[in-house]
Order: sequence, then structure tokens, then C-alpha cells
Amino acid sequence: MYTAPRVLRRAAAAATVALLATAVGCAPQPEEKAAASPSGSAAKSCAKGKLATRTSGKLTIATDEPAYEPWFKDDKPANGEGFESAVAYAVARQLGYGKSAVVWQSVPFNKAFAPGEKTFDFDINQVSISAERKKAVDFSPGYYDVRQAVIALKGSKAAKATSIADLKGLKLGAQVGTTSLDYISDVVKPSQEAAAYSKNDQAISALRNGQVDAIVADLPTAFYVTSAQVTNARIVGQFENQGGTPEQFGLVLDKGSGLTSCVSSAVDALRKDGTLAKLEQQWLSDAVDAPVLK
Repeated sequence: MYTAPRVLRRAAAAATVALLATAVGCAPQPEEKAAASPSGSAAKSCAKGKLATRTSGKLTIATDEPAYEPWFKDDKPANGEGFESAVAYAVARQLGYGKSAVVWQSVPFNKAFAPGEKTFDFDINQVSISAERKKAVDFSPGYYDVRQAVIALKGSKAAKATSIADLKGLKLGAQVGTTSLDYISDVVKPSQEAAAYSKNDQAISALRNGQVDAIVADLPTAFYVTSAQVTNARIVGQFENQGGTPEQFGLVLDKGSGLTSCVSSAVDALRKDGTLAKLEQQWLSDAVDAPVLK
């Protein structure tokens, strides 16, 4: 959480400035809530390129290492290639930070949404928004709607599964702390305990080496695994979304971060103007479909 600059505190004391700030805050608000918003701080904290970031004049963005395709390309988040790298830079531009002002940081997946103060301004790493995670961190609105998929080696018993019931007797694996692992325990409910791996590449290696019958990952990752990493594997199918709203990936911020409203407005703007859809088409167009497991 960041301390407001002294000039903002002075601005907050002036009633006329407070009324003006309410009118031009960084995020649109219903009229009945406008009067309750902090005076002055919201509008000025969203000034282009002048946010209260970890390092003045810079925007620090975190992701895990290695950074996998199709979310990143060549394990280089800073090159702007891959869906999440492109989204990160699009958000940065909305906030007033050019590519040269973006600083990348490596943060393990689980640590990104663990309780405690963060060393980044926001993290982008296929982190699904959930009520439980919101207890420890802030999230932006979703930047990608995702489904989970099952991957198995071609010709295996698992590869022939056509329903959730067909998966129950199999040894399944996924990265620890992920929605993928949750789908195994909550949706499949297998007779064998699922294998949990600290990194997704460990789960992929386990599949390749026959240590598990199948693994679960988000659908775009599943397409990349089967096309480039384990070419003798196939996507068995995808799960339906659980509940009334789709699973979404969101940007992760420190709990109570002063940047949350500004970053959220940036994501909303990118969805509204079609940027997110264009980037999804550019980088994730191959991940178009897979049979639904019911």
C-alpha cells in the first residue's frame, strides 16, 4: 500500500478540489457512490505516467520463470511477444508507461498471490481470479476467459476418455496452487490422489515419462504442450466452466494497492476498445476448440 504524496493530502483538504476530483476520477462511478470517493487522490493518482509505483517513473511487472508460450515467447517477457507480454505492455501504455519504462521481475506463481507486501506493481501469470485469493491480494477485471483441459499421451487409456467418469481411475497431475489442480480434486474427484508439481514443466515431464496418466492445464497451454513440447500427446478434452461466471485470469496487485482502480480501468478500456480480443486472436488463435468432458 502506498502513501499518498503530500500534495494530494493538501488537495484532499480543499472542498472545491474534492468536488472536481469526484467528477474526473480515473474510473466511472454511479452517481450515488461518487460523493463517497476519496477527494482528489483517485484522479491524480491515475495521471498518465505519474502513478505511485514501486519505482518512480517505472512500472514493475512480474511473472514466473520460465515464462511459457503462448503467454510469452522464447521465455523473454520483455520482448512484447506472446499474449500476456502483449497485454502487459498494452496495460502499461494505458497507464502512460512506454516499453522503456517497464521493468520485469521474476516471481514464483504461488508467491504472486500469497499474503504479504509485493515487490511488483502488478503480476501477470495466468492467475485465476477467486474469492479465496482476493482475501490476500487485489485483482484487476479479467483479461482472458479460460477453460481447463486434459492432456494425455496418444494411444494411452487416458487419451480415450470421453467423459469425466472415464478420468476417475487415472493418475492425474497439475501445478500446485492452480485452478487446474482444483478441477482434478473438485470436478474429477479421482480415486487416486493427484500429483502436484511446483512448476508446470515438471508436470509436463511427468506426463512425458509416464509418471502420470494425464495432466490438466488451461486450454491455450494445452495446445502449446501438444504442438511443441510433447508432440506424442493430445488434448483429451476440456471442462465446462463451474458456476455462473467464467473462470478468468486477472492482474494481481498488492492488497489495498493504490494502483488497483487505475489498472482496472486500463483493463476495462482494453476490453471495450477491442484490444484484448485482437491480442487473443493474434496469440491464442490456435487454441480454438476441444471436446467438452461431461
